[in-house]
Amino acid sequence: MALTLFSHEVSDLCIGKPPLRCLSVATATVADAIAALKSSDEPFLTVWSCNHDDEKTDGKNKCECLGKICMADVICYLSKFDNNVLSLSSAFDASVSVLIPKSRSLVVHVHSSCKLIEAIDLIIQGAQNLIVPIQTRSSITKRRQQQKLLINRNVVVSLSATTATTHKNGLQFCWITQEDIIRFLLDSISVFSPLPSLPISDLGVINSTQHTILAVDYYSSAASAVSAVSRAILDNVSVAVVDKGCDQEEDSRMALIGEISPMTLACCDETAAAAVATLSAGDLMTYIDGSGPPESLVGVVRNRLEDKGMVGLISLIDSLSSFSGSSSDDESSPAGRMRTSSSYGRSVSSAARMARKSVAIVCNRKSSLMAVMIQAIAHRVSYVWVVDEDGCLIGMVTFVDIFKLFREFLDGDNS
Repeated sequence: MALTLFSHEVSDLCIGKPPLRCLSVATATVADAIAALKSSDEPFLTVWSCNHDDEKTDGKNKCECLGKICMADVICYLSKFDNNVLSLSSAFDASVSVLIPKSRSLVVHVHSSCKLIEAIDLIIQGAQNLIVPIQTRSSITKRRQQQKLLINRNVVVSLSATTATTHKNGLQFCWITQEDIIRFLLDSISVFSPLPSLPISDLGVINSTQHTILAVDYYSSAASAVSAVSRAILDNVSVAVVDKGCDQEEDSRMALIGEISPMTLACCDETAAAAVATLSAGDLMTYIDGSGPPESLVGVVRNRLEDKGMVGLISLIDSLSSFSGSSSDDESSPAGRMRTSSSYGRSVSSAARMARKSVAIVCNRKSSLMAVMIQAIAHRVSYVWVVDEDGCLIGMVTFVDIFKLFREFLDGDNS
């Protein structure tokens, strides 16, 4: 019966999926990406390379998704720049390609007929999202409208908007996420019996290796966590904010205080780079949590920027009227060009807002696999932290760990 479940095609999971909003790698800049992310109610956008006139394509459409980006990518990118106006200006003018992770591809193209078991294997190998072509009845109409808006034949971005959803010849794409597959499997979870009812400690799905767990000390600088956040984006997890459990040096246990999640940063705007540059990891959790930073921390960030002479970031955050109460920034400056909001954060869907919390989602070693899966789905995350009775960090369970378990179960069922 499990084999029958895995014989489903990914197209079965595409029903009702909206087409992806796309940025062209040929023309879009970091500034374009920021504007597009702020105008979107979803945390991620895709970046595409489209070349329809290349003779090597033999007349076929050549549209390839190069990767996905979110505001967390932008914040990590800006935090690495020299903090002066000219430096930040060049950062905004850079190609959107600088935001795409170079180490490995997080998105993989598959045919709509791709089997579910093949999709799971791709995710185990490192893919986060699977790009699937979709067709709609209005493809022809949308294609004609899109052709009127195209900047040129090789560009996905339209004249009236930063992003588009339709490629040449009316072709559209959606993507399948790890969460989509987990939800699909939950509908038939009984086929994996008795695994769902067993404790995660008995199933060997707790990931506790130092290489896997990304952690930063509560009192360390937030800037020191940037590389860990970038790695968390690649691994589709989060960065644990920890504190030592006791004063004894031989006790290596770490109390889990909270987390710095890429999804939480994705609900912020680019000015969070200023908080990263000036605050501790613990204070950054408070700054990005909820609907906006406390006024006390806003003042701390501003004062520390001035003390460090970070005029570029000062110019950037002054673009928000809620911060400076002024709208006199020169439009040619980075702040002026990026003035699109009067509040911290950005407009995102209610599903994305659920992830904008710095409180870590935790379970214990005796939690059942089913409970952990439901817990992750309920909080729109792809992982759950595992702690002991004292709240000390043991490890984490990820969707990838669960996919590996189900894959092994299927292989054993067929042997």
